[in-house]
Amino acid sequence: MSENPHLTLVLGGARSGKSAYAERLVTAHPSPWIYIATAEMLDDEMRARVEAHRLRRGESWRTIEAAQSLVEAIDAAPADRPLLVDCLTLWLSNRLLGSADLSSDRAALVHALSTRAAPTVTVSSEVGLSIVPDNALARSFRDAAGELHQAVSRIAGRVALVVAGNPLIVKGRPII
Repeated sequence: MSENPHLTLVLGGARSGKSAYAERLVTAHPSPWIYIATAEMLDDEMRARVEAHRLRRGESWRTIEAAQSLVEAIDAAPADRPLLVDCLTLWLSNRLLGSADLSSDRAALVHALSTRAAPTVTVSSEVGLSIVPDNALARSFRDAAGELHQAVSRIAGRVALVVAGNPLIVKGRPII
């Protein structure tokens, strides 16, 4: 599959500033902007996190909830509008816990992202830089996240790793 120059993968740890950086990349293009949210709001703490993200984004964003159906949401998004997907690892976690076929899901996601002609930014948590998890489910998630990141990185025109609010360009040229 060929590289999509319109696609950026933004990786980072928890509270690294990856979402804020991704939002700046998307808003460098004319609005309206499309935000695909993959979080499931299963408790008050997660609802508060989602609300903080919404308040930061403002009125120019159109939000699509896609905790499970990310590929369908990408395919249904306006083809000419800037798109932000936040976050791939939350979607992956949802799919893993739902016993989905992660290999097929990954292939479908890569295909959907590779065909987008408008600026598209994906956010994902880098989880492979720490200790080996102590249980099989966590190790499966870490491995699946690494495989997903490699697959998206192969087709992305740009990859950035955000550390303490600072983007390190891993692949491609910086946009901002």
